[in-house]
Amino acid sequence: MVTREGARPASAEQRLNELGIKLPAPPEPFGAYVEAVETGNLLFLSGMLPTEGHGAKFIGRVGAELDVEEGRKAARLAALNVLAVVKQYLGSLDEVTRIVRLGVSVATSGDVREHPRIADAASELLLDVFGKDKSPCRLVVGVASLPLGTPVELEVIFEVSGSHRT
Repeated sequence: MVTREGARPASAEQRLNELGIKLPAPPEPFGAYVEAVETGNLLFLSGMLPTEGHGAKFIGRVGAELDVEEGRKAARLAALNVLAVVKQYLGSLDEVTRIVRLGVSVATSGDVREHPRIADAASELLLDVFGKDKSPCRLVVGVASLPLGTPVELEVIFEVSGSHRT
């Protein structure tokens, strides 16, 4: 996306608006930890779940209580929570210079093999907002269970500019 012919690519904040995405309220910790830690030019997020308010919106394992499409919806909601935390912490999504790594854990019944398709829902949202040039490397794993009984948990590391510290 570009702002006008020949102009530089649209910023993450512009893309968010163009896509009509309204970010949820950033999730609050469910225990004794913080949602984000910045060190040097890296911002590490705690595991992001598909929550709304202070509760899980999706509960269950893909292949048992939930199907792949529900898993994708859960992954997208967790990614929206990622964006909400980053915006709250940095003040603007435009402070992100790169998504370094996206880790996706998917709770499954054990015989599910569509982990990448589920994880793609989070990857696609991040791609839509930040653009292809900021795409991360990714690790997707299947697990027996996740916090609050959710089907998906995201771990994200961002490279950030220093301008938000001034």
